[in-house]
Amino acid sequence: MPHPAIDDPAPIRYIERTHAWYAALGYGAPYQYARFEDVPFARLQSLLTACRVALLTTAAPFQPNKGDQSSGAPYNAAAKFYAVYSGETARDHDLRVSHVAVDRAHLSDDTNCWFPLPALRRAVEAGRIGGLTPRFHGVPTNRSQRHTLEVDAPEALSRCRADGTDIALLVANCPVCHQTMSLTARILEAAGIPTVVMGAALDIVEHCGVPRFLFSDVPLGNAAGLPFDAASQAATLEMALELLEAAPGPRTTVRNPLIWPGPPGWRRGYLGLDGLTPEDLARERRANDAIKDIAQGVRDAIFANRG
Repeated sequence: MPHPAIDDPAPIRYIERTHAWYAALGYGAPYQYARFEDVPFARLQSLLTACRVALLTTAAPFQPNKGDQSSGAPYNAAAKFYAVYSGETARDHDLRVSHVAVDRAHLSDDTNCWFPLPALRRAVEAGRIGGLTPRFHGVPTNRSQRHTLEVDAPEALSRCRADGTDIALLVANCPVCHQTMSLTARILEAAGIPTVVMGAALDIVEHCGVPRFLFSDVPLGNAAGLPFDAASQAATLEMALELLEAAPGPRTTVRNPLIWPGPPGWRRGYLGLDGLTPEDLARERRANDAIKDIAQGVRDAIFANRG
């Protein structure tokens, strides 16, 4: 029998978890996640077999000069990006998630868990979808909702339009990544492009409100399927495609039946406060302040160069 204190089957409430964590570190008012009552909804205009799919991600291109970006790396703010980027879908890419707050205790080096480009190519080969757009697009994880809504998401929309996008698949990673992709989905849907968000933070996505959400109750960083398990990755993509076809209206959430195969109690570890001493919390506060300083430096350098 599962032990309820260890194997709580309820999805992690990431809004509560992140608020409790940062409050324990001594920060001020909690971050207010985006919330909307109205949710735009664009209906599918063609069969998927005739649709071009755009892939949007919050993962970052590997940068050899920016330190360790492997699954075992600590949070690497130096590897962050703060402007929309694009890459060719016809070739492979090395994208990482060390720059965002994923669940590193349950992260692998299988990039297919957060960047399902190979699975999408196979779907094209199988005739399930009409094709891929020539480019995928990386959307930065900005805590500023205004910047995402007014700068990043419109830029992603512009690139999707230029590529002849019919539908878009958005894969989220960290808690704020889920907000980023939810806000981007709103902009795309309002412009007539049907979307589906794939993610693991149920409360954040539903709090914001999206047209279609495929929820996988797995550790952050695994929204596209289980590590080194091509069958689960293919099945997860298929569920997302079916959701695009079948969603009757906005705020349609489908739960992936996928079960995380790791040790029981994995939900308790992410930003968990159990057993932490005041000294531990002070150390975590110093580490988080250092991360913020590095991230701000990266952001300032990017926008200075653009200016």
